[in-house]
Amino acid sequence: MNRLPWREKISYGIADMGFNFYWTNIATFLLIFYTDTFGISAAAAASMMFAIKLINAFTDPLIGALADRTSTRFGKFRPYLVWMAVPLGAAAVLTYTTPDLDADGRIWWAYGTYLLMMVCYTAINIPYNALSGVMSSDPQERSTINGLRFICAFGGSMLVTAATPHLVKWLGAGNDKLGWQLTMLAWALAACVMFVLAFLNTRERIVPTAQQQSNVLQDVRDLSRNGPWVVLFFLALIIMVTITLRTTTAAYYFKYYVGRPETMGAFVSVYMFAAAVGAAASPLMTRFIDKKKLMIVLMSVTAVLSAAFFVIPPGQVWLMFVLQAGLGLALGPKSPLAFSMYADTADYNEWRTGRRATAMTFAAATFSQKLGTALAVAVIGALLTALGYVPNAAQSPGSTAAIVWLMSLIPAAFALLAVVVMCCYKLDAPMLQTIQADLAARKSLDTRNTGESNATPESTPAASR
Repeated sequence: MNRLPWREKISYGIADMGFNFYWTNIATFLLIFYTDTFGISAAAAASMMFAIKLINAFTDPLIGALADRTSTRFGKFRPYLVWMAVPLGAAAVLTYTTPDLDADGRIWWAYGTYLLMMVCYTAINIPYNALSGVMSSDPQERSTINGLRFICAFGGSMLVTAATPHLVKWLGAGNDKLGWQLTMLAWALAACVMFVLAFLNTRERIVPTAQQQSNVLQDVRDLSRNGPWVVLFFLALIIMVTITLRTTTAAYYFKYYVGRPETMGAFVSVYMFAAAVGAAASPLMTRFIDKKKLMIVLMSVTAVLSAAFFVIPPGQVWLMFVLQAGLGLALGPKSPLAFSMYADTADYNEWRTGRRATAMTFAAATFSQKLGTALAVAVIGALLTALGYVPNAAQSPGSTAAIVWLMSLIPAAFALLAVVVMCCYKLDAPMLQTIQADLAARKSLDTRNTGESNATPESTPAASR
């Protein structure tokens, strides 16, 4: 397999920076926008965001099925980068718009615009994820593609986190409502440019066989019987629980246990930077270590470093930062590794069944990630409530202990569970080489047979007349 040009790899990666212009704003600033600018209560906003996340999780397989059945001269997945770029940008600007409505009207506006934005996001992001699985059949190239992608993603996250508060003040000139709207417009325009660049500079090289019949239920059955994909489905859910437990609890940890909430921003930035370095190193690591073994090592390290937070005293902030950097280095390669392995399971499915459903493979995986996020939020809420958490007050020993456990031993336990699950994954390097060779031979035979069946009498070789 020929190596992909660097322009194509970088163009694909740049698009994920554009996605994080939306995703990081949603994850970091949307809740405080709703409560402090739009005037929705924290309980109503949190409930709304949780409900929309669950609803949106179920749209992922639907979008995946649609993308797999798209057929244009530009491919199956690339066109969505231009079709959905403007609708996503418009929906995001509407989400950060504050019409003059009563309390109920504001809640309904928030539900409608946030759901619209998330469906538009899914409709462009699922095909984008699937695109990495059809740009190349080389597992190492896939690792490189996804490594560059997540370097750009973490870079976009750091940029949004640092710049958004300043943009709101500058563009709004004292009017926060206008500032948020114009800030989201600026991020949306920048993202549109990045999506178009990815569309123009990438190519789809792997296509299903001409004989493949379109059947959504069969796609779902194929996935349910695809052992390596099933492993990755549960792995994604478990890892997302691990990450969400720590990231969501961190604000409580620094406010109530450490007593220094102002260090939270630097704590997150250290993780993002280290994760970007880890993502950059993933293609190099996969040259020497099998993906399965590497994922097991990374999640084992994650378990140890997470558990170490259980014994750190509140005054050892420097040690917390060191461990956080180590966690970023360990978890940074996780995303490019996982997305590369999803593409491998799509190849395995085609090799096993003769059918390929790349977008459905990625869509069902993101479905599991969203379920993992929802599960982690539920665990946090249930544990804090059960042990007597009281907002903006001195915490009881029980609630303080709950915060420390959520930051340390509980995510460590989930990381160890990820190790156990990963041991069941069977697509190692030798098996992937066999699969790629068999698929290449099949495609060569299909091409030859198609050429012969379409041959006219004048073009048929004399020996076969």
